[in-house]
Amino acid sequence: MRKLALDDEILMKIEKPARYIGGEVNSVMKDPEKVDIRFAMCFPDVYEIGMSHLGIQILYDMFNRREDVWCERVYSPWLDLDRVMREEKIPLFALESQDLVKNFDFLGITIQFEMCYTNILQILDLSGIPLHAADRTEEDPFVIGGGPCTYNPEPLADFFDIFYIGEGETVYDKLLDVYKEWKKSGESREQFLRRAAGIEGLYVPMFYDAEYNADGTLKSFRPNDPCAPESVKKQVVTDVTAAPYPLSPVVPFIKATQDRVVLEIQRGCIRGCRFCQAGMLYRPTRERNVERLKEYARAMLQSTGHEEISLSSLSSSDYSELKELVLFLIDEFRGKGINISLPSLRIDAFSLDVMSRVQDIRKSSLTFAPEAGSQRMRNVINKGLTEEDILDGAGQAFEGGWTKVKLYFMLGLPTETEEDMKEIARLSDRVARRYYEIPKEQRHGKCQITASSSFFVPKPFTPFQWASMCTAEEYMQKASVVKNEFQEQLNRKSLKYNWHDAQVTVLEGVMARGDRRISRVIEEAYRLGCLFDSWTESFHNDLWMQAFENTGTDIAFYNLRKREKDELFPWDFIDIGVSRKFLYREWERAMAEEVTPNCRVQCSGCGAAKYGGGVCYEGKN
Repeated sequence: MRKLALDDEILMKIEKPARYIGGEVNSVMKDPEKVDIRFAMCFPDVYEIGMSHLGIQILYDMFNRREDVWCERVYSPWLDLDRVMREEKIPLFALESQDLVKNFDFLGITIQFEMCYTNILQILDLSGIPLHAADRTEEDPFVIGGGPCTYNPEPLADFFDIFYIGEGETVYDKLLDVYKEWKKSGESREQFLRRAAGIEGLYVPMFYDAEYNADGTLKSFRPNDPCAPESVKKQVVTDVTAAPYPLSPVVPFIKATQDRVVLEIQRGCIRGCRFCQAGMLYRPTRERNVERLKEYARAMLQSTGHEEISLSSLSSSDYSELKELVLFLIDEFRGKGINISLPSLRIDAFSLDVMSRVQDIRKSSLTFAPEAGSQRMRNVINKGLTEEDILDGAGQAFEGGWTKVKLYFMLGLPTETEEDMKEIARLSDRVARRYYEIPKEQRHGKCQITASSSFFVPKPFTPFQWASMCTAEEYMQKASVVKNEFQEQLNRKSLKYNWHDAQVTVLEGVMARGDRRISRVIEEAYRLGCLFDSWTESFHNDLWMQAFENTGTDIAFYNLRKREKDELFPWDFIDIGVSRKFLYREWERAMAEEVTPNCRVQCSGCGAAKYGGGVCYEGKN
């Protein structure tokens, strides 16, 4: 019988103690004496958020298939337990064994969002692992980072031994094998890192040096050791159907953010929206075989007992076998109380037909993401969606019985004018107007159109990586313009408008395009007490501003200036397959308000074809 790391007295006085006890259905227990490698897999946020993350479930399953590895899970202790652990000097522990994280061989951290960076320091601090990689000894685990934020790892470079660039199913096995060889060799910690740096896709920050120009821009970024490559290549699973997939995912004890079976139907997106980092990072688009997905659906629902299955993809409508898969799921699980969730659909007749069969229309709302109010702005961002598409989709939905629609927009995009902002309210009104065109006797009460706007953040490896941002005050002024325009609309009683936190957006921008010098700000913010920065109730902008002041770091340098065409970016040493030349061409097309066709209509020569698979090779034998 394993002993829990927290005694009953502590568990009784903290919120949601089930976050910390492990032992869930499908969690993996092994004898620590019979494995060679202990791997702690961490999501730096609360349990409910981390348990909803498919990537960790995939790696957890893949690692634990190896007899020589035991992979366990770790999440950020919420503020109440964080305080108790510091007061009582209780080190951080893994869920399965309840053993100390510090005693593991690896601590792998999934980095999904810039605003979790202080939580990464919390994990290291509570584990008793030195924050700086340079201060770690043979007694400490190797700290490895993966996930979308590692495509600009530089703001976190001081805190990590290794970054894994790309999809986890590719070279992790090689790394674990190399670790076993190194362990037998008796070599130093640095020698293992040299071996790791020789594996394609792994970036070891200590073997690279950054130099800066007098104006603060990056002058050079070069390896300082022969073991390190000039360029680190993104790792891609060419055949996603053959890749490992967790047929018995861990089932959380408490309700997770996404408490359902997740079926990843494809990776990547053919659309090429110019603000979207995922759309560039995960090229080329690769589909899973529909017959294999049917098998996965049966197996996962049986092994978990979940009552909902979600089809995961950046753009589900572009999956070529979507109709066959959805009709199979409806037929297979009819009368068994299984809900089918279809996020990221383009609203068309087929999608609406399917959703009417799988949703309770009276309770559910439909989601459109026009991203911009005016057609001009949608052309700038390459959204590939006309107003006619939006209004036709909304009209079909209203005629099908829906009365609630959510619309997602972005404010602060490059070239945006006041007229573009006002069009957000006007388009929302035209959607509502479309509802009231239906004869009164055929309507289902009033309609509710909820428009939300986030603020634009330029991300690495997008055509907008050269763009400037706004200040928090400017973002709020933009939201105010939109809000006032909503008050002017004919159907204002049917319209609701929300907007994102501008202060968080500013910080996200600094982290997204920051360099190594930003690590000082993150560390200072953590020292001042910043934690769970993506949670409204624990976000303290004043402490972050103090951290920038204390470290002499200028937010304007990172956010407010437009980058020159040839400026060296902190992330340029990473090769994601999509060329910088293509991204700049797309930036120029954005400025010219030109639309680029999607990958299935016409190849634009982005460079991702070099991976030898996916949409780039459809129809070619």
